[in-house]
Parts: sequence; structure tokens; C-alpha cells
Amino acid sequence: MRHLPSHPRPPPHPLNLEHQFPMTHHVEQHAMAEPLAPAWGWRGHGAGRAAHIQAAPEYQATTSQACGLYPFTAGSGTPTAGTPVGRHQLWGEVVCLDPLAWLREGLVTNPGMFVLGQPGTGKSTLVKRLVTGAVATGTTPIVLGDTKPDYTRLVEYLGGQVIRVGRGADRINPLDAGPLDEARRRLTGADAETLRWEVRSRRLSLLLALATLVREARITNAEEVVLGQAIDLLDDRLDHEPTIVDVLRIVEEGPAELRAAARTDTDTSYRAQTRDLVFTLDLLITGSLAGVFDSPTTRPLNLDAPAISVDISRVGAAGDKLLTAAMLCTWAYAFGMVDAATALAELGAAPRRSYLGVMDELWRALRGAPGLVEHADALTRLNRAKGMASIMITHSLADLDALATEEDRAKVKGFADRSAIIVLAGLPPRELARVHEITPLTGPEQHLVSSWSAPDSWQPGARHPGRGKYLIKTGERLGIPVELSLVGAETDLYDTDQAIRGTA
Repeated sequence: MRHLPSHPRPPPHPLNLEHQFPMTHHVEQHAMAEPLAPAWGWRGHGAGRAAHIQAAPEYQATTSQACGLYPFTAGSGTPTAGTPVGRHQLWGEVVCLDPLAWLREGLVTNPGMFVLGQPGTGKSTLVKRLVTGAVATGTTPIVLGDTKPDYTRLVEYLGGQVIRVGRGADRINPLDAGPLDEARRRLTGADAETLRWEVRSRRLSLLLALATLVREARITNAEEVVLGQAIDLLDDRLDHEPTIVDVLRIVEEGPAELRAAARTDTDTSYRAQTRDLVFTLDLLITGSLAGVFDSPTTRPLNLDAPAISVDISRVGAAGDKLLTAAMLCTWAYAFGMVDAATALAELGAAPRRSYLGVMDELWRALRGAPGLVEHADALTRLNRAKGMASIMITHSLADLDALATEEDRAKVKGFADRSAIIVLAGLPPRELARVHEITPLTGPEQHLVSSWSAPDSWQPGARHPGRGKYLIKTGERLGIPVELSLVGAETDLYDTDQAIRGTA
């Protein structure tokens, strides 16, 4: 056993190189013979022995302050709650995203998400990843009006339900309250009365929105009163869900209750009062919307399905008016089904579920006529209480400038304001300046997102610089730059360019 010296051996003089390195083999022998100092130093007086090594002090500071003292600081770790959507572009960490999961973890205050980006940057790809992750975690995604369609193949692959709306295909009754009305009929007392007013409000709200759409002007106060009374009469007289045809019929009949609601004493004055309303209702069932929303629902939404998609691509060829009507009806019907499921769960008659509503091509549904923004706003405002997250997708805030009135433009801006999560794909600087009015963007953040907006080369076949790259913003926090990479079957299922390439 070798005995360690009681004090460190003095090193050779640093300038005496001949003595320090006389020859190579001597250096090797010297290194083998020289003992190594213990971790805490040599034992003995004056040998530098440390009986205790104190931990280094820790300090906290913001990144803007600390980087001046120590330039190697980095931001906090990325969220690990939700669906993996890619890796952080700077640190390489996995980034997870899910509005409901983030709400449960206290990362955000509401489950609203607003996705903004130019065509071709991969907005739908990101949302499809979130849809897939939602199914895996027990949340039911509902695509509220697939206009292209982008989500049909994915939902079918996941074993979900696809409803194809159009003439000669599936139909949706705008006044169908579904399980919500069934739950109301099973209740008594105050609970039944509360649900009755909820059903009435939804039916009247959507009927007013559709009437506004075909008339291209708002319904008058007198007409709204008549429609409300007509819905009440049909609810008392019918043992099934009323349709727009039923509403038109009873308005034309003009029973005493409707004449009283119209404040008219004679048949002639009642006809004059309701003349425009009759033609508007007639347009809903004989005009451009004929054959789609004028009969009972053919395929109700199955909330037990892993995922649901309402494919309205067939009505898109008939013009924006029919497409807008289809989206409004789909939104109202789906939100009504979610409300019904929530009401039944509160009564203990059904399990409690969570939902993810996808509202793509948002701008196309809102520009149809004045006042439609208010209807969409009422549908989505209370999603948190329903256990439902919503994802709104559009190309540009400039799309929403096409709305008819300043009031509508101000309300639609509130959609983004209310969304706790804003995801930005490739956008030009002028668009980012507008986004900055809603959520603060630093200079580097704006430069990063704008660098994704257009290719820097004319080379054919070059990958778009913004494809699969996103900046996730929540409140005042610095954005999370993430890049998504497709795996497995996603490459085929998430592809929205097959028709352009001519592939199946």
C-alpha cells in the first residue's frame, strides 16, 4: 500500500523546461509515480484540505438581465402537457400542445385557440396532429364543417363518424335540438323549464341567422317576435322536432296567437306585417338552400364515436351563401349536441366527456351577411363551461375585414382576443403588425415568422420555408418556435395537396 505524503509535493519551476520534461519516457514514469490528490484536498496542516464543500449560491433574474452577465442563459422548459407537436427550434426539446390539457395544468385561462397562417404553411397539419392526439387521450374532436374536405380521411382512419351534407346526401335540420330536447322532455319543474328556454333560444337564434343570410339584411323586431311565437306553438303542437317547413306553414296560417304577437287585428294587416317574413322563410326551403336544410336530420351526430367530421364540401360548389348556411347549421347543431351531452352528464344520465371543436375557414362563414358574427360569438363564448376546446383557423386577419359592418369587424377581432393560445404560421410583416395589436410580438419573433412566409429561391421542388413551422403564443410569454415532423401514416393522411399533384 502506498502512503500519501502529509503535504502536497511542490511542482517544478515553470520556466525550467529541461528539468520539467527531460525526456518522454521519464515523463510517463513520473506521471505514474505521482499520487493524485483526493477530491477534497490533501490532509494535513496548510495542505488546503476542505472538510465541507459549500454549494454555490443561486440567483434568479429575467433573461433580459441575466444574459448581460452570463450570455448562455436559456428560457424555461417547454410544456409537456398535451399532444407532442414537434421540437423547439432552438433547444430541441419536445413541445406539447392541447388547449384542454393546458387549461387543466393552469397554463392558460380558457381553452380557445386561434391559428393564423398563409395557405400551404401547414395549419391543417398542426390541427390534424391535435385531432389525432385528442382521440388518443379520450377527447372527442368535432370538425364543424369541413369545406375542402381536409379531415374526412383522417376521421375515417381513426374510426370516427363522417356526415356528408348536401343535396341527395345527408341533411341537417337547423331546428333539431337532438338529445337536449329529449332531456328536457324527461325532466319536470325548474330544470325542464330551463332546458326549454335553452332549446327555444337556440332554435330562434339559428333561424334568425339563416333568415338574415338569405335576405342579406337583418330581421325586424316584429318579425323576430312572430318567429319566437311560432316556435313556441310548434313546440306545444308537435311531437317531433320542428322544421323550417313547419315554421313557414304556421306563419302562413296565422293563428290567433301569431296575430296577437304581430299586434294586428285583421287578417289583412297580419298578411301585410308578415309578407316579407313569409318570402324569407320560403327562400330557405325553395331557393338556393333547397334540399339541404328543409327536412328532418338524416344522420344524427354520434357523440360516442372517437371523432366526428361534418363534410360540407358538396355544398361549396353552390356558392358562398349555401356554404355559409351549411357552416352555421353545422356549428349550431354540433354545439347543441355538446350542450345536450353536458346537460345529461349533470343529471347523471350520461358520462362526462370533453370535446375539441375545429372551425376551419372561419372567414367564409362570417362574411355572408351582417350580424352572423354575433351568432357565432354566442355559440362559442361559453365553451369552457361545456368542457369543450375550440380551434378557429383562418388565413389572415385581413380576411375578416371583408365583413359588412364595423360592429362585426370589432366582434370578430374578439375571437382572437378571447383565445388564450394563438399559433402563427408563415405571415408577412404587414400581417404581423396587425397580430401585434392582439398579442405582443417581439422584434425577433416577428422576424422569425416573416422569414417563413415565402421561399427565398425560384428553384422548382424546393420546400417552403414555413412548412411545418409555428410560433405558439400565450399572453405575455415569449413565443415557442416549434417545427413539426410527420411520422408513419401522417405523411399520407395529413396531405392536402394530393388533388394538385393528381395522386389518389
